[in-house]
Order: sequence, then C-alpha cells, then structure tokens
Amino acid sequence: MSQIDQRAVIDPSAELGEGVTIGPFSVIGADVKIGRGTTIGPHVVINGPTRIGEDNRIFQFASVGEDPQDKKYGGEPTRLEIGDRNVIREFVTINRGTQQDTGTTRIGNDNLFMAYTHVAHDCQIGNDVIMANAASIGGHVHISDHTILGGFTIVHQFCRIGAYSFCAMGSVISKDLPPYVMVSGHPAKPYGINTEGLRRRQYSEQAIRQIKRAYKLLYKSQLRLEEAIESIREIAGEAPEVGIMVDFIAQGGRSILR
Repeated sequence: MSQIDQRAVIDPSAELGEGVTIGPFSVIGADVKIGRGTTIGPHVVINGPTRIGEDNRIFQFASVGEDPQDKKYGGEPTRLEIGDRNVIREFVTINRGTQQDTGTTRIGNDNLFMAYTHVAHDCQIGNDVIMANAASIGGHVHISDHTILGGFTIVHQFCRIGAYSFCAMGSVISKDLPPYVMVSGHPAKPYGINTEGLRRRQYSEQAIRQIKRAYKLLYKSQLRLEEAIESIREIAGEAPEVGIMVDFIAQGGRSILR
C-alpha cells in the first residue's frame, strides 16, 4: 500500500505505484508517474510530464520536473525521465527538456545527486553517476556511466563527460572530457587517469596499463590529435577498454579537454 501524508497535494492525474511514500506538504503535479517503492520526502515539488522509476528516494525541498530555465521555452509539453534506485538529496533541481533538443531530460539508474546539485534541460545522464554537493551541469550535457563530479564542479552546456572520468572539487569544464581522465582546476586540466576508480570497477592491471598508454599518447606525446588517435586505435586492437576513448572522440561535439 502507498503511504500518502494527508497534507500532501496530489493531482488526480498522477499515477503512483505500489508502496510509494509521499511526505507532508509535497506537491505532485499533473502527468507525473512514480514507480513502486519510491519515497518522496516532505516539501518536494514534482511537475510533469515526468516519469520516475522504482525504488528512488527524493529528499525534502527537491524540485523535480520543473520548466527548463531557457528563454526559448514556450510552455511545450516536454518531459523528464528518471530510472530506478536514484537518490536525489536536499534542494536538488532537475528540469525537463526543450523542443530545441530531444524534448526529454533523461537520468538512468543508481545515481546520487547530493544537496544543491542542478541538472539542466535536455541533459542525458547514464548510470552510477555521482554529483557531489552543488555540482551543476548546463543544458544538453551528456554524462556517461560511473562518472564523478566533485563538489561545486561546473559543466558548460553541450559538453560530454566520458565514462569513469573524475572531476575534482571546483572543476570548470567547457570542453568534452574523454573517458577515464581525471581533471581539476579553473579551467579544468587533465591530471592522469582515474586509476583507483577503475580498480574499484574490477579493471585488470593490464587494462589499466593500456589505458595509461593511451592517455600518454593523447596528453604527453606532443602528437596532433589525429596522430594520437591513430596510435590509440592500435592499442584498442589489443585492449577493448581503450576503444571507449576512441569512440568518444570520434563522435565529435566540442573539442576535447586537452
């Protein structure tokens, strides 16, 4: 059975799954669907169209599914989609998409959004991402799986953040960040690969060595980007893990942080 505090305000069109809990003074708007087992704390506002999966936990004072902060937005029925087992802490803000992109902001599974983090319109976030306190990402940002954004990290709109990358506290990112790379500073600069994170994900020492080789070619060899990528392709033939870096850069977008 769902547990809905009598002081919560629920739009009649909202759909609540089995075992959903909603705390006092929370407001659930029209065209919101919340999957089973999800817990909504007190003073949370969720507007639609928004789809939230199962076993999520949303803490007090979060604002989820609000209109995009984009002057071009004219009230179109854009969406927010959130997967399963995400934790959304106090004062987090997550906006819906715009028609200038896919129309949908998407968040995958098992992510942690610490207090005061902001996810802007049309962002695409994968799985097992951590955004530490007050990290903020601009519109149209894509963040791949197993990425960590340290506290007060800022990501400029339209940037891509590669899988397993690590952004230290206060990093300011205005270019694409390749997979595995650690960055820090304003503007952010590369400082090696996320070795500890890879070991925690059971990457073999051989795979880590190959990723380090690729990193040195990309950042330490003085090769032009095209030349570095050709050399990295050869490593990828031996180590599929390195292929992620090649694919990321080949997809284009902004220039990479280098």
